[in-house]
Amino acid sequence: MKKNAMANPSDIPAVIRKLKTFYEKYRPPILTEIGMRSNPFRVLISCILSLRTQDITTERVSKDLFKVADTPKKLACLPLDRIKKIIRPVNFYKTKALRIRDIAKTLIKKYHSKVPHTFEELLTLKGVGRKTANIVMMHGHRSKEALAVDVHVHVISNRLGLVKTKNADETEKQLRKVLPKRYWPVYNDYLVIYGQNICTTAYPKCGSCLIEKYCVYKYKDLKRKVK
Repeated sequence: MKKNAMANPSDIPAVIRKLKTFYEKYRPPILTEIGMRSNPFRVLISCILSLRTQDITTERVSKDLFKVADTPKKLACLPLDRIKKIIRPVNFYKTKALRIRDIAKTLIKKYHSKVPHTFEELLTLKGVGRKTANIVMMHGHRSKEALAVDVHVHVISNRLGLVKTKNADETEKQLRKVLPKRYWPVYNDYLVIYGQNICTTAYPKCGSCLIEKYCVYKYKDLKRKVK
């Protein structure tokens, strides 16, 4: 590991400041915007729709769906074919249609049409993994204990040397040990925007990177001239 490796915890505040400056130039991720309205149900359903789907599509489809079904009861009563037709633009729409309707029915049956307030209960909902549960806790319930990790957070955290992990779940668990808790609410948002624009998964623009000096990505020297 290089001398300036991000493994040094004292570098974290400087990196967060640079990421914050970059983040403020862009529109927040769509799930964050939906969460600003403090509606856990909308956050949950939109998060399911967003998986493997671009933000712009998630936003449009979520709006179309919530125009006709913005509560668990309304969604549960919609015919499956109608749900499929509405959410068709998202990837894996057939599977997602089944999942969101089943989730709506479960919320009605077990939780009085409310989204569970605990991480563990959210994980019992079919189709809800750790990332989705954390996003709902963070943006839907304003939890200070949530730390959402998507592919961008996983990849960039490894490139920075903060963690050395093979998947997002492992990354989340390691970040909880090394990332100061005060940064948990913003870490996912900052890295999502940075990962979408600069530190992309396949072809990072190392030559345009604001945090390159903290990075231990082994191919960065070959990519410094990439704009």
